[in-house]
Amino acid sequence: MFRTPPSPETVARMRERVHIVDPATAQAWHAAGEAVIVDVREMYEYAQAHIPGAVPVPLSAFDPGQVPAPPDGGRLVLHCAVGVRCEYAAMALVSEGHPGPIYRIEGGITAWGQSGGPLEAGSWHGGHPPVGSP
Repeated sequence: MFRTPPSPETVARMRERVHIVDPATAQAWHAAGEAVIVDVREMYEYAQAHIPGAVPVPLSAFDPGQVPAPPDGGRLVLHCAVGVRCEYAAMALVSEGHPGPIYRIEGGITAWGQSGGPLEAGSWHGGHPPVGSP
């Protein structure tokens, strides 16, 4: 994803455009259809449990061009397991010129589940195909 460390300018732009949001707020946006949620965990993690409707775009093969646009007036929300990997995905989006804002779920899917957010378990059965799948 990053061949060299992000420039100070990228880091500054990230601080302006990327915001951490608590799970309850992200859940409200999700329930109202006001957000596209992107799961940057690996596919085996997604298969174990995921947020319903979340789009899998694994960090190991992260392509900012594969990240869907949020609905009109909606928000782009990234998550991973605990909130670390989605920071790297957000940096990649900012460095590729994504205008933002971008939101990261504080504590990732772990905090989402602990706060009562809906989760689906099991293998991927449809919806959004994993990035790189035929």
